[in-house]
Amino acid sequence: MSTDNREVRVRFAPSPTGPLHIGGVRTALYNYLFARQHGGKMILRIEDTDSQRFVPGAEDYINEALAWLGIGIDEGVREGGPYGPYKQSERRDIYRRYVKQLLDSGKAYIAFDTPEELEAKRNEIPNFQYDASTRGSMRNSLTLPREEVERLIADGHKYVVRFLVEPGRDVEVNDLIRGKVTIKSDILDDKVLYKSADDLPTYHLANIVDDHLMLVTHVIRGEEWLPSAPLHVLLYEAFGWADTAPAFVHLPLLLKPDGKGKLSKRDGDRLGFPVFPLEWHDPKSGAISSGYRESGYLPEAVVNFLALLGWNPGDDTEVMDMDELIAKFSFEHCSKSGAKFAFEKGKWFNHTYLQNLDNARLAQLFRPVLAEHGVDNSKFSDDYVAAVVGLVKSRINFVRDLWDNARFFFVAPEEYDPKAVKKRWSADMPAIMTELADMLASTPDFDGKVLEPIVMQWIADKGYHLGNVMNAFRLTAVGECKGPHMFDITDLLGRDETVARLRAGVQRIQPAE
Repeated sequence: MSTDNREVRVRFAPSPTGPLHIGGVRTALYNYLFARQHGGKMILRIEDTDSQRFVPGAEDYINEALAWLGIGIDEGVREGGPYGPYKQSERRDIYRRYVKQLLDSGKAYIAFDTPEELEAKRNEIPNFQYDASTRGSMRNSLTLPREEVERLIADGHKYVVRFLVEPGRDVEVNDLIRGKVTIKSDILDDKVLYKSADDLPTYHLANIVDDHLMLVTHVIRGEEWLPSAPLHVLLYEAFGWADTAPAFVHLPLLLKPDGKGKLSKRDGDRLGFPVFPLEWHDPKSGAISSGYRESGYLPEAVVNFLALLGWNPGDDTEVMDMDELIAKFSFEHCSKSGAKFAFEKGKWFNHTYLQNLDNARLAQLFRPVLAEHGVDNSKFSDDYVAAVVGLVKSRINFVRDLWDNARFFFVAPEEYDPKAVKKRWSADMPAIMTELADMLASTPDFDGKVLEPIVMQWIADKGYHLGNVMNAFRLTAVGECKGPHMFDITDLLGRDETVARLRAGVQRIQPAE
């Protein structure tokens, strides 16, 4: 197995059987990082040979998810390329040729066993598998006369083509993360490579043929595919392709955040985090599953978070953009053991990226949230919304959190926090706030830097309690005693709105009894 002196070519090959799991996204990301680091190509191949599990919309979902995350595809169904088609259901003629090659060379055989016959054998033989010890007692082209095989095919009997695994061999799988893994061929069964019922190959044959014809140099996939690697090594040998077979890389599993086992959608539902990149609407059940995009995650944060689940850069660096990840990525720093899905760390990454995000871009992401809450976006300029988010973004993990922290910049309060009223709104406060409103209305310069010392001096001259006055002032403007610096708020609200809110508060807020 050698990939020396060849252009690096990797493939991500999902099946369109539903939404793309976040574990699959990480596999795609690692393929992409490796390819870009080596100046190679990233192929998206759609493995739709299992026609019974096909789900409408799944292929479009896969493409949209990868595009959202910035995982660029060089060759694929949409992009085209010199080695297409890139959808396996469109490659039937290609697979037939290679099935025939294996049959003609005696590396595979035809089997006519019905599901009922196979079930009877499983009941008869504990831990039954179709292999060298049992194939002689089954209905296949190794036990039936040639004439009968031809007659059964001519009569339309359904059959499968099985790979002939010879016992007594040590099969070596060289993995760039796990090293050399040796498997006894005796434990391998004669896998089905082709089914006449739908005239399509199984995963095992289609992958080997496609990887060879598409010049794939590295097969980077999840650990769950490791048991199939010995069979794939034997298939490369059977076709005479051993010298150009790709290198194997089996990535560690993504594990539950708590307990043992592989991460599942059920874990996300139970603990309240998405396991899909985008929201998914199941076309059969109508069920809606949450996605990272719709939950308010930035794609850059999701990429950074996923990259560090099973890999590290060799130092303590955590926050890395795509270019940095490409530069630092290597299989040497990939873990052999599974990585716990620390979803709270994902929130931390999103918070960090939001803090570093340009306010103008964050403002555009916030506008749909404003519209959802009935705000007329046309009333607020881009500069205003950007200034608002710049004041409050340190408090948020998600774009949607901006509403709770900034709603008062867009909607004047009509209700006031009872606890704040009880603590800060004494019987003399309406008169003090009216006096403050009159003073603010007549102040020539409403710039916060000018206004703040004027108000502070006014409070001192009057002998008022600074904390009570300023909190009552904030209560009229915000509706509660929270938010950014008060004179940053007045800067954005402006004189008319600030004074109007002071006067409205005086009319509406009733001192606690």
